Amino acid sequence: MKRISSFTIAMTLLCGSVSAWAADYKVQTRYPITGQDGWDYISVDSGARRIYVSHGVRVNVLDADTGAQVGTIEDTPGVHGIAIAGKLKHGFTSNGKEDKVTMFDTGTLSAIKKIDVGKGPDGIYFNGETQRVFTNNHKSHDITAIDAATGNVVGTVNVGGDGEGAASSKSGLVYVALEDKNEIAVFDAKTLEVKQHFPLESIKAPTGLAFDEKNNRIFVGGHNKTMAVLDAATGKQIMTLPTGSGTDAAGFDAKDSLIFFSNGEGNLTVIQQKSADEYVALDSVTTQSGAKTMAFDKKTGKIFLPTATVNVTPAADPSQKPKKTIVDGTFCVLVVSK
Repeated sequence: MKRISSFTIAMTLLCGSVSAWAADYKVQTRYPITGQDGWDYISVDSGARRIYVSHGVRVNVLDADTGAQVGTIEDTPGVHGIAIAGKLKHGFTSNGKEDKVTMFDTGTLSAIKKIDVGKGPDGIYFNGETQRVFTNNHKSHDITAIDAATGNVVGTVNVGGDGEGAASSKSGLVYVALEDKNEIAVFDAKTLEVKQHFPLESIKAPTGLAFDEKNNRIFVGGHNKTMAVLDAATGKQIMTLPTGSGTDAAGFDAKDSLIFFSNGEGNLTVIQQKSADEYVALDSVTTQSGAKTMAFDKKTGKIFLPTATVNVTPAADPSQKPKKTIVDGTFCVLVVSK
């Protein structure tokens, strides 16, 4: 009989527990939302226990724990994303169809004012170190910086590309995936100076991005079914792993060392971080077609993904795009957890 070392036994037990752990993730419930408008980003305010869901011309606000409707933020044409400055009790929406940001009160959900930004604001995010909000402007290929306390524009970051997923470090640096450039731009949130551009060797059309502060690692996924781990100091690619198609967002669970990528084809990629330079792909989680964006709740470990059932009708003219119609009563937020 072949002798089995204690190390082998330990590793077998570890791998077995990780596989079981991954298998526990599934869609636990759905939070229904009325309406047939399109959607994009979703944000979660873990402290206030609220979810903000972009929904065409408005933002739906839900209780993160029950899915109960809290209210809506109206008049946000072509809204893409929502950023929350929790301590200031201010929220911000990127209104892509009017080149403006709506600043609102997170307590009453009433609008405070509208702010002119760059052209085609898309992703939007808050940097706690500077208390600033940033919008990725796709048509002007830059980023607008806003003082989260006053709502005043404080400058522009000239990244020269279309920003998608972004994450901040405690050192004041912001990392932004430039979808049209296949690279990551690194800028200083205080000075607004672009420090570096990291070309991506293996990622095409990068979108989802998350950051590990402890190990100084960037996780980025794109539209070629691949994610990469980068050294945040040098941009050096450490390794790559497969994802699903239609990747659009990412999240990092620092407590359990897990990386998530939401894929529009209908699944969630889950990757285990074993060390700063070692990663293992776990079983993906089945979600629903269209669930391409996500928000990770740091307090509960839950993942929220908006989606709906969409009917596709081919155009009479083959040169035209098919018509997509959201089935009434199917828009919802999926809640994935263990």
